[in-house]
Amino acid sequence: MQDAHAPSKLIESLKVKDVMGIPVLLRETVTVSDAVVALFLENVGSLMIVNQEDALAGVVSRKDLLKVTLGHATATAMPVSLVMTRQPNIITVKPEDSVLEAARKMIQHEVDSLPVVKAMEGREGLEVLGRITKTTMTKLLLDVALGT
Repeated sequence: MQDAHAPSKLIESLKVKDVMGIPVLLRETVTVSDAVVALFLENVGSLMIVNQEDALAGVVSRKDLLKVTLGHATATAMPVSLVMTRQPNIITVKPEDSVLEAARKMIQHEVDSLPVVKAMEGREGLEVLGRITKTTMTKLLLDVALGT
C-alpha cells in the first residue's frame, strides 16, 4: 500500500538547488530594447541584471518592460538599470533553501521568479547561481502528482 504522505515528504525534502534553472543574466548597462529582445529569445519572464563585478544588481520582469515601453518611443534606448527592481528590494533564495520556502516567498511577495544566489567570495554582493520560477514549481507539482 502506498503512503499517502509520500508526495508531500518528497516536496519537503527538495532543495532549491535540486530544481533550479539556468538564469538569464544581462549587464546593467544594456538598453531596455536589448532586455526585451533577450526576454523573447530566451523565452523567460524575468532577467537577472548584474553589475561589472557580476554581482546581482537587479531583476527586470516582462511587466516592468511592458510598463516602461508602452507609449514611450524613446524608452527602448534607456539603460535597463532605470527600470529594474534593485537590491535590497529583490527577493532571493539560496541553493540550500527548501522548495517550499521558495514557494512561500513567491506567493508572499507576488513574484514569478526568484534568483538563486550565494555570497560572493572576497567581495561584496551576491552571485547568481540559478533561478526558480512558477513554471518550475508547476512542473515539480505535476511530476510529484504523476510519480515521475
